[in-house]
Amino acid sequence: MAFTLGPRATSAGYRLESFDQIGSTNSEAMARARGGERGPMWFVTTEQTAGRGRRQRPWIAPRGNLASSILETVDVPPATAATLGFAAGLALAAALRGVAGPAAIGFSLKWPNDVLAGQAKLSGILLEAETTPGGSLAVVVGMGTNVVAAPEGTPTPATSLAALGVETSAEQLFAGLSDSWAECRGIWDGGKGFGEIRRRWLELAAGLGQPASVHTGQATVSGIFDTIDDTGCMILRTSTGDRVLVSAGDVHFGSAASAGAA
Repeated sequence: MAFTLGPRATSAGYRLESFDQIGSTNSEAMARARGGERGPMWFVTTEQTAGRGRRQRPWIAPRGNLASSILETVDVPPATAATLGFAAGLALAAALRGVAGPAAIGFSLKWPNDVLAGQAKLSGILLEAETTPGGSLAVVVGMGTNVVAAPEGTPTPATSLAALGVETSAEQLFAGLSDSWAECRGIWDGGKGFGEIRRRWLELAAGLGQPASVHTGQATVSGIFDTIDDTGCMILRTSTGDRVLVSAGDVHFGSAASAGAA
């Protein structure tokens, strides 16, 4: 089966390039941006050999999983562009619900950039941006989903759609994702619609109202996960009643938070 855009993405002017195998769809998308490509354009494969997640962690997609990156050019500050990651989470969740059908799977969004099925990681998001010669931002949002297999021995347990009993393909999931991205990107609207993106994201947020521990690399902050603010920062309420803003870090909930898991 070949990769194709969904009807909504096609009518919105998105383009697509697919690969039988590639090192990293994010790297390819950014290389095209440096060469003058301004998008909106998707780069997709079912086999990624040198992908990466946050903090340069490897993200290898064996054949059959979906590695996809969308290149968009926006005229907004980097902090505003970063909120596109929340739109990506919503788009992924919608596409996953589309292929799961009536299956009773609790998809949720883990701050800042994962999609969970139950307590296990199903999808990850990586957003990168560079300033173009014209002063705009070339933004690449990578979205990887475990369709047929999940990595083992990861810090956070991982799962796949196949392990969850969902019979689908990377190509079918991508068609839905391209359409849901076009919808969520339209709602985001250069950051003006982030309030609505935020509202929808919080409806699917994992661990909301629960104890959380965030490891920032420099320190660990613990408290109750209250909400995210209008820039996408996590707000934790500490035991002293203070509200602490966290802009980045690895999050652990529940017993893992209480134990101070690394």
